[in-house]
Amino acid sequence: MDIEASGFGAGSYPIEVGIVLADGSSASWLIRPEAHWTRWDASAEAVHGIARAQLLAEGWSARVVAQELNRRLAGQTVFTDGWAHDFAWLAVLFDAADLVPRFRLEHLRRLLNDEQARCWKSAYAQQSSLLGLQAHRAAADALTARSTLLALR
Repeated sequence: MDIEASGFGAGSYPIEVGIVLADGSSASWLIRPEAHWTRWDASAEAVHGIARAQLLAEGWSARVVAQELNRRLAGQTVFTDGWAHDFAWLAVLFDAADLVPRFRLEHLRRLLNDEQARCWKSAYAQQSSLLGLQAHRAAADALTARSTLLALR
């Protein structure tokens, strides 16, 4: 799983969630900001390239996205390489949806031995280059993380 956000730190909120399932298929959802989600960081937008206007026009409600994540991921342990941020943004999403995640989010580091962890950054860059996906989009980053994990194993 990967989550893109409106900014960094307090007051930021999720704007896109991407997942890769065990079979390698992927999905992502843009998230329409809730009325009280007002913090927008132009430097974050410069990184992910998603405009707030695009979220307002094309985004799904927090509730629909949370329901879809629960439907697809129920009972599973889901991994992310950005656990500290993604855990917080997932909590914001599910709080807005008034739902509880039916899956568990863990740091991808739990799947790596020490040598693999040391090689992660360079292996990720290599996989990113090989895949040629748009960086800092949720599904693309999740696919790159999965590909990196498989390459390191």
